[in-house]
Amino acid sequence: MEQVIVWHNPRCSKSRNGIRYLDEKGIDYEIRRYLDEPPSVEEIREVLKKLGMKPRELMRTKEKLYRELGLKEVEDDEKLIEAMAENPKLIERPIVIRGDRAVVARPETKIDELFEGGKP
Repeated sequence: MEQVIVWHNPRCSKSRNGIRYLDEKGIDYEIRRYLDEPPSVEEIREVLKKLGMKPRELMRTKEKLYRELGLKEVEDDEKLIEAMAENPKLIERPIVIRGDRAVVARPETKIDELFEGGKP
């Protein structure tokens, strides 16, 4: 089975719910505490491709930091990616990655999309 990686923030209830869901399903995974080990610009680009999302869709737009940095007015996707790399708190969570696919596990049942028929 392909490795499952979770970009996780243990202080976030949605992120903890995703971990609990993986545990309940018996799915092995590796945790990446992305706030402690921020992803690079290239890693964010790769994850966006796997998610099929635009940068702003991956951002926590209600976060105070988003407003403070004036990111609502930024149209350049690369600038948004750079902002997430420099300020990983802006990245939506949890992100569950498996092979060439990924989901933002909100709700945690979105994880099932990474497995045929919802099974590991």
